[in-house]
Amino acid sequence: MMDIFYNLTPITQALIATLFTWGMTALGAALVFATKTINQRLLDSMLGFAGGVMIAASYWSLLSPAIEMSADNAIGSWFPAAFGFLLGGVFLWGIDKILPHLHPNSPIGAAEGYHPRERKRSTLLVLAITLHNIPEGLAVGIAFGALANGGTEASLAGALTLALGIGIQNFPEGVAVSMPLRGEGMSRRKSFLYGQFSGMVEPIAAVIGAFAVAFVEPLLPYALSFAAGAMIFVVAEEVIPGSQEKGNKDLASMSLMIGFVVMMILDVALG
Repeated sequence: MMDIFYNLTPITQALIATLFTWGMTALGAALVFATKTINQRLLDSMLGFAGGVMIAASYWSLLSPAIEMSADNAIGSWFPAAFGFLLGGVFLWGIDKILPHLHPNSPIGAAEGYHPRERKRSTLLVLAITLHNIPEGLAVGIAFGALANGGTEASLAGALTLALGIGIQNFPEGVAVSMPLRGEGMSRRKSFLYGQFSGMVEPIAAVIGAFAVAFVEPLLPYALSFAAGAMIFVVAEEVIPGSQEKGNKDLASMSLMIGFVVMMILDVALG
């Protein structure tokens, strides 16, 4: 099975991998068929765990390879990683200011973006999760796109590990959208559809990322660090605050550390 996957084009590999991560979002959203509410402490711990996975993936799967690839850079091996990282954060900051969205656990009055109060709460919640699924999809796509530039089985394993880690942390994201909507009286079916819809952007972003770096090799270290910067912006601006808004700061913080360690082990052991 792995031999067949290895022989596929990087763009196809990225598409398949992000269909898995989208499926994990749908799996989390499917909890609405089992229960109407979820314990707030559990939800906050899941969000904290997701943040830890994203932070670890940003370094081991994206920044570290970007620095290694830039050993011959005229300015220094640090430059592509630093430039791309900051550019990724600025890019997400710009989208955050434009795209109307509402972070999980937040009241409707805290909605952000352009004219957010003209939209339904359900739409704002979906857009919030969609916002940070963009860099996640890009990260997976770029990791697989790198295989077109002399990738090995080891780099394939690293890309698969990144997709696995993002898939794991997508589970609570699906929960974070569908359960609040169900708690507000929306039907199970509609809550599920809204919850899983937020992950739909990942395959699209992955194909874009894989296509870009597969054919423009010099962009690769910049693209990897760009995805890392975008992910860290999302963690700092949304995931961590969202996991602590209800007062479960210690629980969310410890869960973040556990998520970080889990992703670190996956990347070092499998990647």
